[in-house]
Amino acid sequence: MTDLVGWWDDFFWGSVVVLQVFVVSLIMMVLFGLIGAAAKLSNNRVAQKIAGVYTVIFRGTPEILVLLLIYFGSAITLTAIAQVFDPSIRFVDIPPFWAGSFGIALIVGSYATETFRGAFLGVDPGQIEAARALGISNFQTFVYVQIPEMWRLALPAFGNHMLSLIKDTALISIIGLNETLFVAEQATGTTGKPFTMYIVVGGIYLAFSTAITLSVMALEKNANRHLERAR
Repeated sequence: MTDLVGWWDDFFWGSVVVLQVFVVSLIMMVLFGLIGAAAKLSNNRVAQKIAGVYTVIFRGTPEILVLLLIYFGSAITLTAIAQVFDPSIRFVDIPPFWAGSFGIALIVGSYATETFRGAFLGVDPGQIEAARALGISNFQTFVYVQIPEMWRLALPAFGNHMLSLIKDTALISIIGLNETLFVAEQATGTTGKPFTMYIVVGGIYLAFSTAITLSVMALEKNANRHLERAR
């Protein structure tokens, strides 16, 4: 434990950064997943093709490569655009926090696209027909019938996506974000104790993963409570 003296604060703030990245990327991941699922289920062939290309590319490319391409690719693009207006500008980049959050959201969002698509297809058509027979509008049917049922069906796989998301935050250290793994690398260079530092990081991620797992279990129980009462 003496090896960790002076590093606890850094690990704490690194953990806060991990949570911030997780929350931001989770919101974006849900948006990407819903938009992708809607495109795949639409009657628009162009939208279907775009969504298909999106899922193939981001599910078939190494995650660390996606992060590097987004981070450095965005820097090159922004620099080129900025130099059109001001040739004296040498370099413009996106902060690692936003580039990393966007990157892992795109990656996990490609998997969420298929999860949401399958969940929407799993909604009982009889419920939709019953809602329409009662004179409920299409929008109300979507909000009050399809979304709750889709959410219940998607929850187990969505929990896995959340676990993937929290673990993928460790990859952002490679583009310079000062999160827990980055702190461990700095601490290792100073103390020469890699095993101790990486065990701390493992404990932090295990705690986050356990909290997510328990939360998803509680959400599943709440979403399925009407089925338990029906037995």
